Amino acid sequence: MTADAFLFWFLAFVTLASGLSVILMSNPIYSALCLAMTMVGISALFVTLNAYFIAGVQLIVYAGAVMVLFTMVIMLFDLKKDVQAFTRGKFTGVVKIASVGLFAGLVVGAIAMSVNLMGEKTTDNPVLVGTGMESTKALGQILFTKYIFGFEALGVLLLVIAVGAVALARSKGGTHEH
Repeated sequence: MTADAFLFWFLAFVTLASGLSVILMSNPIYSALCLAMTMVGISALFVTLNAYFIAGVQLIVYAGAVMVLFTMVIMLFDLKKDVQAFTRGKFTGVVKIASVGLFAGLVVGAIAMSVNLMGEKTTDNPVLVGTGMESTKALGQILFTKYIFGFEALGVLLLVIAVGAVALARSKGGTHEH
């Protein structure tokens, strides 16, 4: 086994173990830290694939900003009351099962679409042409022209999530109610 293969499998194991720890930990702060470790592991995997730009974005955006947001939201809520609110009743059980089924369907659909797209020709992709700054410039041009709607929609979604978290924290029963 070469050093590259060993490094890949080690990072893959660390990423999978920390990803499983996210859902297995009962303490939400430990779960958030495991999620941060998962993001760092994914970034390291991108480095092994020589995708340094994606690795940097992964670290800055996900492991940095989003994890700080997650940790702050976790600290805003009184988690003992929230656990009781989300674990009672048959209706919430049905909603949880339906949500898992919907999510599983989306994952299966995404995998099926990805398998179909794997056979397509990718040589005309301007991001793959060139090295260094040319590919970063091409990625930026595509992101801000062809995919601008998705980029802006994601920004609005993150803003709505942040405002919603603050609104929930300040509402009746939240930890910062007035």
